[in-house]
Amino acid sequence: MIREYKTISEVAGPLMLVKGVEGVGYDELGEIELPNGDIRHCKVLELNGTNALVQLFESSAGINLAESKVRFLGHGTELAVSMDMLGRVFDGMGNPIDGGPEIIPEAMRDINGLPMNPAARDYPSEFIQTGVSAIDGLNTLVRGQKLPIFSGSGLPHADLAAQIARQAKVLNSEGNFAVVFAAIGITYEEADFFISDFRRTGAIDRTVLFMNLANDPAVERISTPRMALTAAEYLAFDKHMHVLVILTDITNYAEALREISAARKEVPGRRGYPGYLYTDLATMYERAGRKKGIDGSITLIPILTMPEDDKTHPIPDLTGYITEGQIILSRELYRKGIKPPIDVLPSLSRLKDKGIGKGKTREDHADTMNQLFAAYARGKECKELMSILGEAALSDVDKQYAKFADAFEEKYVSQGYETNRAIEETLDIGWELLRQMPRAELKRIRDEYLEKYYDREGE
Repeated sequence: MIREYKTISEVAGPLMLVKGVEGVGYDELGEIELPNGDIRHCKVLELNGTNALVQLFESSAGINLAESKVRFLGHGTELAVSMDMLGRVFDGMGNPIDGGPEIIPEAMRDINGLPMNPAARDYPSEFIQTGVSAIDGLNTLVRGQKLPIFSGSGLPHADLAAQIARQAKVLNSEGNFAVVFAAIGITYEEADFFISDFRRTGAIDRTVLFMNLANDPAVERISTPRMALTAAEYLAFDKHMHVLVILTDITNYAEALREISAARKEVPGRRGYPGYLYTDLATMYERAGRKKGIDGSITLIPILTMPEDDKTHPIPDLTGYITEGQIILSRELYRKGIKPPIDVLPSLSRLKDKGIGKGKTREDHADTMNQLFAAYARGKECKELMSILGEAALSDVDKQYAKFADAFEEKYVSQGYETNRAIEETLDIGWELLRQMPRAELKRIRDEYLEKYYDREGE
């Protein structure tokens, strides 16, 4: 039996204190009934004896302390899961906002799922083709991996996120592929861009979208990524689908966490973020992966904007510790008109060597990847020397490297947001660029691959 309390003693901003409660648990949902019959929603943040501190989902305006009633629902935030979620758009609390009917649930799942048991994890080993050369060729995404994208304010991470969501697929796999896309604290304009882009390309049919707007309450921002991961766990581990989860923007999530932490008067950590930010991010990220004995998997791409493009800021710093690498977007490349502006040198996929090679991509993939990295790094050094000492100070080979760096950015990295390159096309473009260099300079590629691919130009 649900008990009602008329013991609201205090309201301070988004927080409310209810006294004399019994049998109420942490994170439990509640409803506040106003004297005029309106219902508002809340969640238990803290319990102290018989006092419950709750966070309001909506505004506190109009709450009459003496007349309003509070009832606690006996469960935390839950998501109704079903295969009908595919092709639908939800808000950050899992309510449909696309004008379609309510989901008839196959099950109700608590959104605070558990991180995957390390002993039950299966090692990521299958290549996921995103159609983006800078990722597929050089920082390969593997099924079950957590690979964040580090961006900066004003950089086109939304375009890249939409492109990956549209194009991604597991090669050589019969399994069903789905995308769960969660937008956290974005503007109405961005939300409209994502929804219309998915509808335009038909990608929405295999996608579940969660949209949390900037004007939605902070506590909803905390729920949105967990809603997405709960939907992904259902599709992956109950329905054996390969699920790609894209979360954008984790920075907005962390800001909401900081806001709630400050409202609770907790002792702040680095830059005002709560001391448990690392633990909180880890409990989300570690829900991705593969389980032994189950075909389905969750591959996670969290996107975050680095404040002031600072890689050492707590959010990218802690994310980098938990995940297996990072893709970094560069403001310098963006100014040059490179689309997408992925800076391949500081980017890293720690599992890339597990998803490439014969039978997965192509036998020459690892060698060409290493050679392209080396040639591009040297080409950038040569360009810096040229800008300081002038072109005359460079040897002929150095000039070739400098030319290679420009060609690499223009042909390999820059492909626009509508081009979907198969992995063979990406590797062939790599060889096309390497043929501009003398064969003697290609020291990282085995002779058998040089004979097979480098000498193929005249065929």
